[in-house]
Amino acid sequence: MNYTTLISPEQLATSINLPNWIIFDCRFSLADTEAGARAYRRGHLPNARYAHLDKDLSSAITDFTGRHPLPHFGLLSKKLGQWGVDTQSQIVVYDDAGGAFAGRMWWLLKTLGHDTVAVLDGGIPLWQKHQHPITTTLPIISTKEFRPYLDDTRWVNALQVQNDLAGKKSCVIDARTLERFKGLQEPVDPVAGHVPGAINRPFQLNLNPDGSFKTADKLREQFLQLLGRTQPEQVVHMCGSGVTACHNLLAMEIAGLKGSKLYAGSWSEWIRDKNRPVVQQKC
Repeated sequence: MNYTTLISPEQLATSINLPNWIIFDCRFSLADTEAGARAYRRGHLPNARYAHLDKDLSSAITDFTGRHPLPHFGLLSKKLGQWGVDTQSQIVVYDDAGGAFAGRMWWLLKTLGHDTVAVLDGGIPLWQKHQHPITTTLPIISTKEFRPYLDDTRWVNALQVQNDLAGKKSCVIDARTLERFKGLQEPVDPVAGHVPGAINRPFQLNLNPDGSFKTADKLREQFLQLLGRTQPEQVVHMCGSGVTACHNLLAMEIAGLKGSKLYAGSWSEWIRDKNRPVVQQKC
């Protein structure tokens, strides 16, 4: 069986040692960018590699980009091969934040044409709660050749967002908290507020209290209520830097609402150009 959205701890536990299964630890903290790597060294799922959000899953920041620009896909493809990934690999990605960071790697692999990738539902906290093992042993890796099939229709740029909103051709969903969306607080970026015309759905609404995803039926109900007559293919997801936006995109895929896109630069890129409009709400 192939897993393409989510995999439960129980499902992973029965297959984790199969030769074609590759596990990635994507833990990360915006406040301490090396916290995830330290956590990995203290204990991770068996056979897991570590993928760093800044160093592996993003490219260097420039004067025109957001905080987590898309990686160079050629370099990422080379790294995937060095990590032992090929076209036959079933990949599982996890973190300790309900999929907030693992979702980025899930989306990147899908964009590279690798469909058999799933997020561990509930991440390492639920894995440990179910008493599955963790280890400090580093995996033995056999290098493979990863052949990408890049689909550049899966993301849009700032100009496309601006034009599509003006023409009412798309629905932009912002995954940040309501306080950040309204501009009542902004702990990360220099400008508060949101893109005019965007609607808010904090990615945390996709989760149960234990950090696992809500059921497909519940997610479908909630997104359809949010979208109204808008088709999934017209949806563009954004957040602060193009990371947690992937969580909403994943949630829609789980719900069977496929075809939405990512505004990869997101808010931190949008505000780089002072000519782009910004909405700030005072209450």
